[in-house]
Amino acid sequence: MADAVADEVLKQTPLHDLHVELGARMVPFAGYSMPVQYKAGIMAEHQHTRSKAGLFDVSHMGQAMLIGPDHATTARALEALTPSNFVELGYGRQRYTVLLNDEGGIIDDLMVTRPVSMADDGKLMLVVNAARKDVDYAHLRERLPENVRLEVFEDRALIAVQGPEAVAAVAAHAPRAAELDFMSAAPMEFDGIACHVARAGYTGEDGVEMSVPAGAAEAIARALLADERVEPIGLGARDSLRLEAGLCLYGHDIDEMTSPVEGAITFCMQKRRREEGGFPGAERIQGELADGPGRVRVGLRLEGKAPAREGAEIALPDGPVIGTVTSGGFAPTVGAPIAMGYVPSEHAEIGTALELIVRGKRLPATVAQMPFVPNRYYRKPKP
Repeated sequence: MADAVADEVLKQTPLHDLHVELGARMVPFAGYSMPVQYKAGIMAEHQHTRSKAGLFDVSHMGQAMLIGPDHATTARALEALTPSNFVELGYGRQRYTVLLNDEGGIIDDLMVTRPVSMADDGKLMLVVNAARKDVDYAHLRERLPENVRLEVFEDRALIAVQGPEAVAAVAAHAPRAAELDFMSAAPMEFDGIACHVARAGYTGEDGVEMSVPAGAAEAIARALLADERVEPIGLGARDSLRLEAGLCLYGHDIDEMTSPVEGAITFCMQKRRREEGGFPGAERIQGELADGPGRVRVGLRLEGKAPAREGAEIALPDGPVIGTVTSGGFAPTVGAPIAMGYVPSEHAEIGTALELIVRGKRLPATVAQMPFVPNRYYRKPKP
């Protein structure tokens, strides 16, 4: 009875009934009932995404818009809360960034898109993590200037299609999707349905994320799943795919205590912002950029087949504990267990020998280059 009550209070995405119809095992995640895997299983779903195309329901994520009188005003308002350069973000371009607290810790990581149309000047589209969206929205509303407002979209779904054949499958219904470059976005029609498509994702593969009307989400998903190249993918494979890609999961690999430098995501900080500062926690972050952080996120390759999960201790060989695993598991593409975690910077060099303590047993591991599997994002050839 308690489980039934718990299920009743979970939110459902517009694709919930489709997941159930497809035989998904549903689990609570960030307050939603979400598919963790389908009948084929996590391993098969992972490999299908790497070889063909996987469809992910990410409608639990938060979608919102910052709206100001012009681009410069809105961009500067967001720059006051993040370490990224939005003033110079081009039309139809997307950027990964982080909301920072006053100590330079990460409140959330998010995607920001400048609309492609000049008619939408002054708008910036946001996609934030499901478990953090209420925190993010409250933080933004508290700190945005009076002439910039936050509008939250409650009637949108978000569908990701990832893999080497993903864009071709989507382009069969929305031909303009094939014209997008990595980290670019544009409005278009999918079988006559207005949607907004960005060429990005969370797997290391080429692919798109599609913001669509909630009422049209099931029709779009069914149209894509009718393509033999596309299979539904759950949270289990989503996690193993992003781990192979070396991508952070908020609340695990980064949090309010972690700086972007410690998290090894300084690519979100463009040159002007690194030099000028002017963002929360700038003194700490600029100091870490100049002198190095005390600890840093690293990739780890384990010997043998036993995986190390989140919370496993990282130690020097036959020595003291120096860190903690934040994400870990078996990597199907690599054919071996991998992990990410934090160690002191002096032990972060590629090739450094370490040990991971799993159920009291010390397992040999080595600091490894990330991503563990080469990224295959699409970038248009330069003329």
